[in-house]
Amino acid sequence: MIACEDTRETHKLLEHYGIRKPLISYHEHNEETRTADILRRLQAGESVALLSDAGTPLISDPGYRVVTASINAGFAVVPVPGASALLSALAASGLPASEFRFIGFLPSKAAARRRILEGIASDPATVVAYESPHRLLQTLRDISDVLGDRPIVLAREITKLYEEFLRGSAASIAEELARRNAIKGEITLVIGPGEEAVHIDDPRAEISRLEKEQGLSRMEAIKTVAKLMGLPKREIYRLSAEQGSNPRDKRRD
Repeated sequence: MIACEDTRETHKLLEHYGIRKPLISYHEHNEETRTADILRRLQAGESVALLSDAGTPLISDPGYRVVTASINAGFAVVPVPGASALLSALAASGLPASEFRFIGFLPSKAAARRRILEGIASDPATVVAYESPHRLLQTLRDISDVLGDRPIVLAREITKLYEEFLRGSAASIAEELARRNAIKGEITLVIGPGEEAVHIDDPRAEISRLEKEQGLSRMEAIKTVAKLMGLPKREIYRLSAEQGSNPRDKRRD
């Protein structure tokens, strides 16, 4: 039998290939009860396939509960490699792929989303995330504010009819998308790696140096120091007013 997110969607796939198998739904709202059903079927000697509507099960999709329960009950779990927006976007991005970090869907609330972005500011690995099209413009603006002009690749509708890759900074991609009537499809963001954080004993002195020697405005100097240290701008702004503070002691995990 086949456990799938939406039996109607999976039925289309099976019809295309002439496959006849019984279907049951398995999604985020019924995982607990369906997991028990599937385990009973496995114990009765049946085999079960787990499908997601798109992409790969468990990768920002349901499946973790039943896979873990099956392993704990002593049943073999056999992966069948297939479509994955995460890996496809990374492979076609042109950004470093030897080390990467996948963070799933970014939070819908702006404050939580910016905290996640601040947490990857000095991550030396390429970062891959999923995003909803209706939040995309605001997310790109947040990326621009928090991470600056590092390279971004936006992959849309990978492997589908309207597949598209946009490359540039978050600001330039947001500008391009803002000119469109609508933004649709499944979105994957690939964010270039950050620079390793630099230890600065006195951020206030460094801000003053940048103002005097490079002619930067105070906010530009704060932004530069924040980027070097891998800290949020607001924290550098606060620390710059504190004599003798050590920002490394207060760095966010």
